[in-house]
Amino acid sequence: MTSEKPPLPADGQRDVADLGSGVEQEVTLEADRDGWDSKVEYFLAQLGFSVGLGNVWRFPYLCHQNGGGAFILLYVVLMVLIGVPLFFLELAAGQSIRQGSIGVWRHISPKLVGIGYSSCVVCFFVALYYNVIISWSIFYLGNSFRYTLPWEKCPTEGNITVKECAASSPTSYFWYRKALDITDSIDETGELNWIISGCLLAAWVIVGLAMYKGIKSTGKVMYFSSVFPYVVLLCFLIRGVTLDGASEGIRFMFYPRLEIWADVQVWRQAATQVFFALGLGFGSVIAYSSYNPRNNNCHRDAFTVSAVNFLTSVLASLVVFAVLGFRAKTITTDCVKRNLEIISSSDLFINASNVENLSLSEYEEWYSSNHQRLKILGYNITACSLEDELKQGVEGTGLAFIAFTEAMTLFPGSPFWSVLFFLMLLNLGLSTMFGTMAGILTPLTDTFKTLRNHKLIFTVCSCALGFLIGLMFTQRCGNYFVAMFDDYSATLPLIIVVIFQTFSVAWVYGADRFLEDLKLMLNRPVPVVYKYLWKYVCPVAMLGLLGASLLKMILNRPTYTAWNREKASKEDLPYPGWALAVLITLILVAFLPVPIGYLHALLLERLGQSPADPEARYEPCATTDTDLTPLDTLHPLLEENLRSHSPNGHIESVQSSVL
Repeated sequence: MTSEKPPLPADGQRDVADLGSGVEQEVTLEADRDGWDSKVEYFLAQLGFSVGLGNVWRFPYLCHQNGGGAFILLYVVLMVLIGVPLFFLELAAGQSIRQGSIGVWRHISPKLVGIGYSSCVVCFFVALYYNVIISWSIFYLGNSFRYTLPWEKCPTEGNITVKECAASSPTSYFWYRKALDITDSIDETGELNWIISGCLLAAWVIVGLAMYKGIKSTGKVMYFSSVFPYVVLLCFLIRGVTLDGASEGIRFMFYPRLEIWADVQVWRQAATQVFFALGLGFGSVIAYSSYNPRNNNCHRDAFTVSAVNFLTSVLASLVVFAVLGFRAKTITTDCVKRNLEIISSSDLFINASNVENLSLSEYEEWYSSNHQRLKILGYNITACSLEDELKQGVEGTGLAFIAFTEAMTLFPGSPFWSVLFFLMLLNLGLSTMFGTMAGILTPLTDTFKTLRNHKLIFTVCSCALGFLIGLMFTQRCGNYFVAMFDDYSATLPLIIVVIFQTFSVAWVYGADRFLEDLKLMLNRPVPVVYKYLWKYVCPVAMLGLLGASLLKMILNRPTYTAWNREKASKEDLPYPGWALAVLITLILVAFLPVPIGYLHALLLERLGQSPADPEARYEPCATTDTDLTPLDTLHPLLEENLRSHSPNGHIESVQSSVL
């Protein structure tokens, strides 16, 4: 840990001329910090990180399960009251201090440095399993180039259809047996899935190539990886709304059910989705904004990125449920036809002349009136419910790799649409993955000079380590570990990190002083409402979210969804004892840097090795863009040395050691 630097003058600006007034001074000049080549690159990078796979499969599922339009309204309210203020806080902190998450919180107080390290740990956990999801997309993308999609029909053994496939569906069988070759439980490890392992290697190679020059290479990749998914979503939307059943799917999703507002768990899920949609607590938002000039309008960026993120979620939901509506209506119509053929052949209940024109609603009405009599007579007639079909396979990977994949097999030219879809998933995942890696690499290279001087080696080693540990997720039981990491390694630690971040700025540093810093940095006043949001609304909301999440874990034993080979269906199983120990370890490892950092700084202070501001023990944020400070305004004693380090006549920053 570095020692605290003396506070800046009251106006928040460093008086560089005073640096030369001491008798003996050691002046250290930092190397020039990278910057975005254009505002477009920065915006696409920030948007690409926040818009990810969760927008395509988690938001539609939550909206569908929690009141449709009522959930969207609740989501917007929480986005405005919690999401945007906290997103703006991270943008402003990174842009002002121009450091990664570790440097930002150590800048405010060395005792808070653990917040940044916790963000790095969580980012590393997320990167491990997130790249596995990308590897699945690569696997499906490769198989999409086959003229008859391999998940379109069940395979046969001789002349007999494989029993497991016949009992489930071709897409489910391909996902669980061909892609994952999954075990029946997390206790059965199994050998490595070598094909998925190869796809994982390819995913890490792509990430490494995009990150090897830092934001200079990442920014260029974002022009494609952030824009292409929107092109695909628009293509699917145009195609989807023309499909039979699209209107039923969209209506089913957005129909408002306001009674859900009385359910505390719905509020918890909405707040969690806001939290993860904007990438709060990861440190990636701070890392990206730290490469901006200090006069960038980060306040406008906060609203713009948040709005586009929300609209993307709505757009993805329209696409998903238009296609799922088509799938559901196709399956339901086939079911009705099959049942009516049985009934018509016996000439029992429905006149043959009415069979062809019978609508789904008429069939449901007829079935509700006659299903008891059908059971008595021994007819195997099902309800054929459109609503039940719409509920199938909507959550998580089941949406992308089963339900949506099955719907695309019904499209004319299905391989083309499959290629587009999985190429979109690949780019959505990669753009988020780039931001996640930036949340690891940027703060560590900012903090440790050795890593900063060997960025390329550090990036390559990080990707190699991520691949080697990631092989744990490519075992036959690997999908269960992906679910474990997704559900528990990030949620609670990130909530705790954001609580500490908000408390640090609003109460340790001071909301009033932070707003004054932002006024000087942006050359415009910031609405005073942020003071009350940061000090009261956001902390209370985050503490409530933390309490609700902990309560849910305590009252309900954590479970995971397993695939039973014999039953050819999913089932919820409780985590075994050793898995619960792993869950707790993941949460503790991610959170421990916060108290360890505090105790370490306290120990150094007691030993007299960490000079601190005796009044407040923190350093105000820098608010001037020292990149643009002309050399001739500095003390003549420093002028020659500065020119030798900065041939363009400007410096990035000047730091003085003990004066």
